[in-house]
Amino acid sequence: MKLKQLPGSLWMAHRLKGLDSLALNRRRDPALPLIISLTSIPSRLKAVALTVRSLLAQDVAAQKIILWLNEGLRHRIPRELAELEGDTFTINYVDLTCPHRKLIHTLAQYPDKVIVTCDDDLMYSPDWLHRLYKDHLRYPRAIIAHECRTIEFEPCGLPKPYHQWPTVEGVDLTHPWLMSVGYGGVLYPPDTLHADVLARDLFLTLTPRADDLWFKAMSLMAGTEVRRSSAPGCKPIPIWGTQRISLKRTNVRGEGNTEQWRALYAHYDLQRFR
Repeated sequence: MKLKQLPGSLWMAHRLKGLDSLALNRRRDPALPLIISLTSIPSRLKAVALTVRSLLAQDVAAQKIILWLNEGLRHRIPRELAELEGDTFTINYVDLTCPHRKLIHTLAQYPDKVIVTCDDDLMYSPDWLHRLYKDHLRYPRAIIAHECRTIEFEPCGLPKPYHQWPTVEGVDLTHPWLMSVGYGGVLYPPDTLHADVLARDLFLTLTPRADDLWFKAMSLMAGTEVRRSSAPGCKPIPIWGTQRISLKRTNVRGEGNTEQWRALYAHYDLQRFR
C-alpha cells in the first residue's frame, strides 16, 4: 500500500466496522442472480472480514457470498469473520492452498450460475457489483473485468515478460489478448471457460501461483471474449497491513507470471490463437 492510500483505507475500514453485523447478514431481496466467490490465507483472516463487509454492503445484493479456506483453518476463524456468516455469507473448507480456490470450487458446485471473483485484501465500493452486472446484461456471454492487462508479444512470437503487459486504460472494449486482473473483480457467466479449468493436476503444475493466467488460458480455449467494463470506477481500497505477504512479489517483480504464462502458452499451443 502506498502512504497516500492510508487515510482512505483507515476511513473506509472504520465505516465498514461500524455497520451492524445482523443487518448485513439479513437476506435482501431482490438479489442479483449471482455468487461472489473469494479465498484467503492465514495472515489475512482478520482483514478479510473487512472485504466481506464491503461485499455484504453492496447497493445491490448477491444471492450468495462464499469464502473458500484451507481445511487447516477450520478452527482458527477470528470472531470478526465468524460473526458475518448468515443468510448470504458462508465459509467453505477445501484441501487446496492455491489462489485458484477463489473460483474453481464455486464453478464445480454451481455450474449454471454467474460467478464474480474478487481479492481478500481490498474493500470494494458499494456500487462495485452493480457496475459489473450492468455490463453482463449487455454482453451476457463475455467475461467482464474492471481491471485488465493486454498480453503483448516479441517479434519472434513469444509472449513478452509480464511486467511489459500494459494496463488497459480504455473502457467498454475487448481484444483477444485482453486478460482480466482479479483484484478489480471479474464476472464469469456459465460455460465460458474450457473444461480443463477444474483440472487441478494441470493448474498446479503450470500455474501454481497465478490463477489470473490460468483463467485467461481457459477463456481462450473456450473462445470467450474478455471485456473491460464500461464503468471501472475507482480502484478498490487496500486494507492496511495486508500487503506484507503477496503473490505480487514473486509473480510480478520476480517474473513468476512470465514463467507460468510461457508454460501455459507452450502446453496449450496458445500461439494458434494469434
